[in-house]
Amino acid sequence: MDIREYQTFISEFYKKRNWYQYDSFIRANFLSEEVGEVSRAIRTLEIGRDRPDEVTSEHNEQLENLIEELGDVLDNIFVIADKYDISLETIMLSHKEKLLSRYEK
Repeated sequence: MDIREYQTFISEFYKKRNWYQYDSFIRANFLSEEVGEVSRAIRTLEIGRDRPDEVTSEHNEQLENLIEELGDVLDNIFVIADKYDISLETIMLSHKEKLLSRYEK
């Protein structure tokens, strides 16, 4: 599946479940929450949680959790972009141009 197909899929998936209607302010809040969960997943992988009330999971389970949380971050980014009718290709190309013009002089 390419990035455009996935953006369309995720927008339709969210619309079917009535998750799409949240405005961009709320969606940005969801994105922030998911970024925090990515941070927690990375911490678990890198230094552990060091909490006696939590069961330590295997490395492959920790990686699966990170993949899941990164997917949640991406989904929120896709939906925000879709709400403004911006393709991810446009974002990537624009950002690439910015990086090259700023750092490849």
